[in-house]
Amino acid sequence: MKAMLRYALLFACLAVAPTQAATFSVTLAPEHAREPLDGRLLLLLSVDPSKEPRFQIEEGTKSQQVFGIDASGWKGGESLVFDSKAVGYPRVSLADVPTGTYRVQALLHRYETFRRKDGHVVQLPMDRGEGQAWSKAPGNLYSAVREIKVDPAEQKPIALVLDQIIAPIKPPADTEWVKHERIKSRLLSEFWGRPMYLGAHVLLPQGWAEHPKARYPLMINHGHFPEDFDGFRTEEPDANLAPDYSDRFRLKGYNRLQQQLAHQLYKDWTSPGFPRVLAIEIQHANPYYDDSYAVNSENLGPYADAIQQELIPYLERKYRAIGSGWARFVYGGSTGGWEALAVQVKYPDFYNGAFAACPDPIDFRAYGSVNVYEDRNAYAVDAAFKQTPRIAMRDYLGRPVATLEEVNRLEFVLGPNSRSGGQWDIWQAVFSPVGADGYPKPIWNKRTGEIDRSVASYWRENYDLVHIMQRDWEKGLGEKLRGKIHLYVGELDNYYLENAVYLAQEFLESTRNPKFEGVIDYGRRAEHCWNGDHTRPNAESRLRYHQMFIPIAVERMRKTAPAGADLDSWNY
Repeated sequence: MKAMLRYALLFACLAVAPTQAATFSVTLAPEHAREPLDGRLLLLLSVDPSKEPRFQIEEGTKSQQVFGIDASGWKGGESLVFDSKAVGYPRVSLADVPTGTYRVQALLHRYETFRRKDGHVVQLPMDRGEGQAWSKAPGNLYSAVREIKVDPAEQKPIALVLDQIIAPIKPPADTEWVKHERIKSRLLSEFWGRPMYLGAHVLLPQGWAEHPKARYPLMINHGHFPEDFDGFRTEEPDANLAPDYSDRFRLKGYNRLQQQLAHQLYKDWTSPGFPRVLAIEIQHANPYYDDSYAVNSENLGPYADAIQQELIPYLERKYRAIGSGWARFVYGGSTGGWEALAVQVKYPDFYNGAFAACPDPIDFRAYGSVNVYEDRNAYAVDAAFKQTPRIAMRDYLGRPVATLEEVNRLEFVLGPNSRSGGQWDIWQAVFSPVGADGYPKPIWNKRTGEIDRSVASYWRENYDLVHIMQRDWEKGLGEKLRGKIHLYVGELDNYYLENAVYLAQEFLESTRNPKFEGVIDYGRRAEHCWNGDHTRPNAESRLRYHQMFIPIAVERMRKTAPAGADLDSWNY
């Protein structure tokens, strides 16, 4: 209870914040608002001149400052005001921003009104081809960057005008090797009450056009929104590319490494010994996130059904896939790792193997650093005499980078009601039941961290993958999953994702009827997102998912294919 009060007071301080705070007045340029607009208005302050402030908001320690307020029915020429009551991140209030010179910008993340099949009317930011990134979403309005002295003693509001608009994104063009597909989903369109689409990037095998009678296995790589087929490059690496620096991997010239390994994939893919398969990456961005987590959800709609009943059959027909469960495999890392395991567990006959690297929490007893079933508060360990903050992120030495309260407050600032496009919000949107207001029912109070046990119970029965396996293993699920599950994670995952894998291992290795017969592997001191390769550093191995998993999948397929299955037409 003390922990709940602590974080309630953190937000409550807005109500008693010092009256002396700078204020900002943001006006919507009439030429960009022919009709009233809805959305989340963001005010951005930065002391870093390297980029526009809208590109400098993050969970880590280098984040610049953002404040957020709602805009409803906002008309051109009208102004909205940011004062000390606006919630911010990392600083909570404008009253906490010291006097100084800042680079200032404002941005409106536009909402669309959805009239869903379930009867709820909600306002959400529809993806517009950018992968749910508010800083670059086409149609969002923003102001030019101004260098301004911010002084709390100044009574006159600082004026900003939203007079610029983010341009549409040009889709990638088809090539000899990569084809791009986009289909209207009947199931999703019915759910959302407006046209909804699914897309895919298809990597064709060597010799696809020359072997018209061949039928191919299908390899489905799940993950975040791919602008094109990730990591495939026919051209030689650019010798003149200026080397950048990766903070994450503490590596100079990471952009060069990416080009080298993307070209290596092309060479491997077209080499005589590489398996001839179809590989696809799915685009399923939605009003909540850059992908759907590939499962059916009360809040997102029937994405599993749409992918498996509409998109995959369409692709298999068009590109001559074998079209049977024994010849389909799923793989991915992080979000894609969770998706790969989830669809394998929930639809065990539809796939013949899942390779899940650094998966998002697969057991909610280890939902990051929280046990949603036993802990009372997500933000702090509630003990008799101390309330230690829970950590959301750590660096390669295990040092805290951000607390759970901080990253959840950032998402609250960017968009209440799970509308931030952030990680904790999409988990909540996918896993939770619909609330009375039509938005996802919170797993915990964003302001206080108090956990709702009724929501946790719903999560457990529907999306806790370890619980589902344990519940249904001896009811037939175990036999259908025999040998299909491959789990990989670093022992120093930046988001504590290894803890849920430890719990999965406890169960899976205890199974007897039938035995697990899968793979669980850990990378010593490896960070997010380790994929089982003990021979290469994480910065390199994470760029080799296709080469890592496709040969293993094909080996399993040859061993488990039913009698009379086509193992020859694609074996050239």
